[in-house]
Amino acid sequence: MKQLLKNMNINNKRVILRCDLNVPIKDGNVLDETKIIKSLETINYLLKENCKIVILSHLGRIKSEEDKKQNSLEPVRISLAKLLNKEIKFANDILAPSTKEIALNLQPGEILLLENTRFLDIPNKLESTLNEKTAKQIAELGEIFVLDAFASSHRSHTSVVGISKFLPSCLGSLAEAELNLLNNHLSNPKKPFTVIMGGAKVNDKLAVIKSLLTKCDHLLLSGGIANSFLYALGLNLGESLKNDNPEIVSELQSLMLTYKEKFAFPLDAIVSSTYNNTTNIKSIGKIEDNDIIKDTGAKTIAKYKDILDNSETIFINGTMGVYEEKEFKNGTTEIFNILSKYPEKVVIGGGDTISALNNLGFRGKFENISSGGGATLEFIANGTLPGIEAIMEDDGIEVLDL
Repeated sequence: MKQLLKNMNINNKRVILRCDLNVPIKDGNVLDETKIIKSLETINYLLKENCKIVILSHLGRIKSEEDKKQNSLEPVRISLAKLLNKEIKFANDILAPSTKEIALNLQPGEILLLENTRFLDIPNKLESTLNEKTAKQIAELGEIFVLDAFASSHRSHTSVVGISKFLPSCLGSLAEAELNLLNNHLSNPKKPFTVIMGGAKVNDKLAVIKSLLTKCDHLLLSGGIANSFLYALGLNLGESLKNDNPEIVSELQSLMLTYKEKFAFPLDAIVSSTYNNTTNIKSIGKIEDNDIIKDTGAKTIAKYKDILDNSETIFINGTMGVYEEKEFKNGTTEIFNILSKYPEKVVIGGGDTISALNNLGFRGKFENISSGGGATLEFIANGTLPGIEAIMEDDGIEVLDL
């Protein structure tokens, strides 16, 4: 049984709170505050308990020093301060002695937001390699660790899994709600169980796809993932995003042979051309060398609708196309229109999918929404996640000498 925040004695404690504040930012402004707003329930609970709060989160992908310039959490601090109507302290260097001094001197009701945890990956990957020394250093900033970042719980990272080794730990309100949602709807889903999966890179989700194929009745594919499978079938995809690695192609071919009755692929697509910038609807077998698949076509939507209408449980992670461009939003819009007719059967997962939902006018149409994309997929496939698993009632923590 997992420890839950509501069962912990946290009054007046210094709490390290791992949130998911990985929000879209442009020109220094947060474009969508949904994830920040969802974190407020746990933050307000801690404030009510007179806690001193140290908040951690990652933001974006950090592969170089240059990436840091566009991925600071400073805009998040501004949004959070506005939403809470209170000052939020900010520390640029998580491991600096000055950061520890600020944390240890926080007063009840004060909040310190630390800089992007993925900055720790430059140059020594101290976040993504689950560095125990770094986890202990971070743990020294608090007395209790609260994991509320369900969407990051599939990553065995220092700020997700490592800190709980050194502090009494629990799940926050949002993480608890996410687990309840998935357990209630997807741990033993009503059949037929259909998964809709989009996304760019099939290799990122290959292990999850393998596991899902043993559990679902139908797997409906779109985007770069669908393209990679279609390429493995020997079809010309032109300049469309796909994985042409021979080893990956071989794996995809094997999966299609083993589970051929479960796969559903696009029949047609809306494509743009690198040759003359035109947009056309084409059958999948008619894609030319200069074409780029940007959306699914009407025949595909009709095919997918037949499957969805006859499903009892549906999980969607991903979109049908490049919905951000108005010429290529129709496929995603139509799928949401179909799903909105039976929202009680549908669970929606992943930041990109939620953003599409909101941007295309479906905000409020669905109740079963999980912030996790990869995390939700892995939970469905494996029944647990590293971050969740690390927080047990009796986890043998190593008590820090503070």
